[in-house]
Amino acid sequence: MNVSISGHHISITDAMNTAVREKLTKVERHFDQIQSIQVILSLDNSGASDGGQKSHKAEAIVRVSGQEMFVQALDDDMYKAINEMADKLDRQVRKYKTRQERKKVQGAGRDGRYTDNDVADVADVAPVI
Repeated sequence: MNVSISGHHISITDAMNTAVREKLTKVERHFDQIQSIQVILSLDNSGASDGGQKSHKAEAIVRVSGQEMFVQALDDDMYKAINEMADKLDRQVRKYKTRQERKKVQGAGRDGRYTDNDVADVADVAPVI
């Protein structure tokens, strides 16, 4: 799994890098078919002009075969935002994995509404001319 961590209006410290990588190991434990994860940590100053606090944002884009998942978390503390982002990402990955397993069990053909007896009954009927 390829993990890239970048910062926007913020420099990434070793502690932030370690926190993100530790949280992403939990996600990788649940689903090992992840191709890459791109994490962007940023400082959002839009609320600062109103006298509000600066908001820390943690975003992640996860690429799995055939699909991309996006997660975003905002908080006043960067580490809380990272934790929230990782939790959201874990939920999305588990949901995706469950859907994939359900498709695999269900099969590509019939979905169980028809039985082999129904097909045989249709074949026994003589065509009307």
